[in-house]
Amino acid sequence: MTSREWLAVAVPLAPAAGAVAVAVAPRRSIAAIGLGAAGISGLLALMLAGVAIARAGDPTSGDWLVVDATAGLFVAVIGVVGLASALTSPVYLGLARSELVRPERGERLYYGTFLAFWAVLVAVPLAGNLGIAWLLVEATTAASALLVGFSGRATALEAGWKYLVLTTLGLGFALLGIVLIAPNVQGGLGALSWGSLASLDTGSDQLTVAFVLVLAGLAAKIGWAPVHNWLPDAHSEAPPPISALLSSALLPAVLVVAWRTDRALTPAVGEDLAHGVLVGFGLVSLAVAVPFLWRALAWKRLLAYSSLEHMGVLALGFAFANPLAMAGVVVHVAGHAIAKALGFYAATPLLTHVPAAGGRAATGVGRTCPPLGASMGISLATLAGLPPSPLFASEVLIVAGGFAAGRTWEAAAAAILLALGFLGLGHALLETIAGRARRRAPGSPSGLRTVVALTVCAAAALLTLTALAPWLPGSELVEAMLDVA
Repeated sequence: MTSREWLAVAVPLAPAAGAVAVAVAPRRSIAAIGLGAAGISGLLALMLAGVAIARAGDPTSGDWLVVDATAGLFVAVIGVVGLASALTSPVYLGLARSELVRPERGERLYYGTFLAFWAVLVAVPLAGNLGIAWLLVEATTAASALLVGFSGRATALEAGWKYLVLTTLGLGFALLGIVLIAPNVQGGLGALSWGSLASLDTGSDQLTVAFVLVLAGLAAKIGWAPVHNWLPDAHSEAPPPISALLSSALLPAVLVVAWRTDRALTPAVGEDLAHGVLVGFGLVSLAVAVPFLWRALAWKRLLAYSSLEHMGVLALGFAFANPLAMAGVVVHVAGHAIAKALGFYAATPLLTHVPAAGGRAATGVGRTCPPLGASMGISLATLAGLPPSPLFASEVLIVAGGFAAGRTWEAAAAAILLALGFLGLGHALLETIAGRARRRAPGSPSGLRTVVALTVCAAAALLTLTALAPWLPGSELVEAMLDVA
């Protein structure tokens, strides 16, 4: 194995080792071990991402492991969001109590499950094999479902069960698709590598059915409409640091598996079907999200429906599959991760500042707590695509990529739906910052300093992404991602 492959193996092993250490550590050391493991895991993820992106033209691809530009981008997102979620977890745990276990075991359960989830999640973009990728995606479900229901409230447990059942059902369809693909390849499980799938014979009806089943099954985990029903409940009931990891890292990571499958099987099923499925999920997701973005929703639920919209945007970017669209995907993945995670982190101080915000829309936060209002405003303005948001630049690139790819009506429909979504989120932004202030709790919100520090870092990163966006089309990174399979 090369040094790059060893580093790729170390990236998921570090949080896995941290989870084991948390399980056996003395109670007083749990938080320190959890945060230390998160720091090491985040650093290793960024190191691997730097190597993969710097050597985008020279990827490592085998039957089991792939380290390419695509993996580098998504590993970086998972590493950064995972580390930030770990840093914001102590404040959440100081305020919340889990009814799932006895109080003295809550911290151990949280950090152990969190690190186990991270370990499996960060391995998903590195999977060089459809079968292994499916196993990893399925494995993320158990840990993350437990975290969704961590509070032990009836609504949280219901959301966790809904997430577990619906995503497992969807992945069952994906497994059926893999079973139908298997007879068409020679060899064992290694024959399901992305390279082997790309060499399958064309014209098989069985492969066509299998492709649709795999993409439709993964759609349930990605949160594409109309199989997104678990997403709003899970994101709104999970602890805020976990909601950030689910929305900013899990959904895009599973989308990578769908993208690799699409690219690998395009020669076998035809470009019209392969890209048409992605376009269909993208436009339907945008259309379903818009009415909810126009409603007055509780803060975390609003962010959840925003995830539905942005996963639709990414589906379109991958479907259009040209340098303009792929540059938009790069910016969108990173910008969405930063802004969405920041929005969820702000939920902890928000709920201590305005306890009623857990069940209804937060309004006038900029009037009553300007630093918190600024954090929420930057998150929501970015997600809405308000210039100079990098998501404005990425959406322009993706729509332009659609026109350049000759998909005129799809690109035009996307532009209209994005404009409608912008109006809904824009109204929510105004109400959140300058609307009528609701009754608030006295004192400074818990965790506000951490969120303000993260907001400064996020604002700098978002502006940097906006500045980089015009230079990405035609770059080595984008060209390498177009050759992902």
